Amino acid sequence: MSTFKTIAGMDFKYKRVLVRVDLNVPVQDGKVTDATRIERVVPTIEAIINGGGKAILMSHFGRPKGKVDKDFSLEQVIPAIVEATHKPVGFVDTDWVDVASAEAAIDSAPEGSILVLENTRFHPGEEENDPELAKRMASLGDIYINDAFSSAHRAHASTEGVAHLLPSAAGLAMEAELEALEAGLGNPKRPVIALVGGSKISTKIDLLENLVGRVDILVIGGAMANTFLLAEGLEVGKSLAERDMSGTVNTILAKAATSNCTIIVPVDGVVAHEFKANAAHQTLDVNAMDPQGMILDVGPKTVDEIKAAIDGAKTLVWNGPLGAFETVPFDAGTTAVAKYVAERTKAGKLVSVAGGGDTVSALAHAGVKDDFTYVSTAGGAFLEWMEGKDLPGVAALKK
Repeated sequence: MSTFKTIAGMDFKYKRVLVRVDLNVPVQDGKVTDATRIERVVPTIEAIINGGGKAILMSHFGRPKGKVDKDFSLEQVIPAIVEATHKPVGFVDTDWVDVASAEAAIDSAPEGSILVLENTRFHPGEEENDPELAKRMASLGDIYINDAFSSAHRAHASTEGVAHLLPSAAGLAMEAELEALEAGLGNPKRPVIALVGGSKISTKIDLLENLVGRVDILVIGGAMANTFLLAEGLEVGKSLAERDMSGTVNTILAKAATSNCTIIVPVDGVVAHEFKANAAHQTLDVNAMDPQGMILDVGPKTVDEIKAAIDGAKTLVWNGPLGAFETVPFDAGTTAVAKYVAERTKAGKLVSVAGGGDTVSALAHAGVKDDFTYVSTAGGAFLEWMEGKDLPGVAALKK
């Protein structure tokens, strides 16, 4: 049984339903270039309007710094919402100082309408979680639904404040995300393996310290693996590494030993003298590094070791690529492991949960983004969840 409230059994008829969504989507030349976040909230919107309610969407967009700035108006994403829902969508302009006109526009809209409120960050009280702004927002609805996990790590007026002022619940996309995350780390099938990549340990200390106490195997990839190798006394040439973080690495290794978590670091790497597409490269064991070279990807021996570890796991969580996947041929390691995870998942042998901007891009690059059990587009919220932090927007929806 879920620990948070859901929309199951909710009566939407004649109700104004405030839905916190994430419309902070990429826009180029006035057009949305990736509507994934919009598409994921369509089921919740349909549940509301098919139930006879009004779906009133609110979201932030960009960083207008608490002021009205039409460059950040949500009016420009309306066509993408129309395309995703196949329904007319109204726009409600407001500066969030006086919401009387917004209330009138909502009240005059027929049941079953979809409306989009103007950017919540046009008011400084949004990011300050101002109680008075939350009250103004709540006055526009009868029910509050949060369907924006990607914004749930922020205690803002529209993500946390309003949830305490109206009957509230998680939308269908939020519910799916929370259930996937629960299967990943909350109450997973064991053994659990975590793959963590990226460039810097310093940005993922909380993540690594949380994971070594919760997973059975932790694979370190990306440039942060170079810092682990340095801490082991190995030389990494001109590779990107944090040479002052050996103490932190040793702390993480000690915690892993205490909690019986096995840590896997690369045993070989793909090395080049310059970082560019199709640069001359060679594969070297990590104990025979070229002092003039840079490790830009994990090598085939490391890939085989990771695959063997995956074979023994029932659950996998992944954040961060294993190499410089954007640049051929340094995408090979990440792609090979991603395809193997997808293969095990499709065979029913693995629950796989991945997230983080670079991770999603890497899985898409490998052609397997749709073959994992769940891929989160939440970015910062996904990372904070993996760090074991309580997310304010989720906590507000708990039963």
